[in-house]
Amino acid sequence: EYFANYFLHQSDVTFCMKENSMEVHEKRAEPWTVTLVDTGDNSMTGGRLGRVAEYIKDEEAFCFTYGDGVSDVNISELVAFHQSHGKQATLTATYPPGRFGALDIQNNQIMQFKEKPKGDGALINGGFFVLSPQVLERISGDSCTWEQEPLMGLAAEGQLMAYQHEGFWQPMDTLRDKIHLEELWQAGEAPWKCWE
Repeated sequence: EYFANYFLHQSDVTFCMKENSMEVHEKRAEPWTVTLVDTGDNSMTGGRLGRVAEYIKDEEAFCFTYGDGVSDVNISELVAFHQSHGKQATLTATYPPGRFGALDIQNNQIMQFKEKPKGDGALINGGFFVLSPQVLERISGDSCTWEQEPLMGLAAEGQLMAYQHEGFWQPMDTLRDKIHLEELWQAGEAPWKCWE
């Protein structure tokens, strides 16, 4: 609905009900082209990408994300990194946020308490990709899981590169995640908000 009503949020608009027309005054718009595609309720992550293939197959490269997390990843730098290496796919690798405080225990005595350290030090798939259209050939249908055959195949063939992001990244998989992100937003401390 945001895109369908885009100019209602960006400009003054006059509607002529008799003529079934709309006039947009002082057009203020981003230089975007947005295509909304029904990818189905039961399609897996790869299947959803496959359903948009006809709209992106002629692009030099395109961005892809799951949409279930937020980050302050610099998209321009991510795209530039993808363009620099000549491989088919770039995955944003990031450190997961710490969920629990860590204890340093020696002889059953707590020596130190560390408040929510970042994960276990292993990088994870941050869910932001830049892809070349060739990857679309790896999508086998609606049941295709992007993280399985396509990504594993790209990695095995040396066609998957990692853009290492060390900034903010947070999934929104649980109610706890949702509450945390909303608290950051309400406090004006949302690191992912990089627009005015």
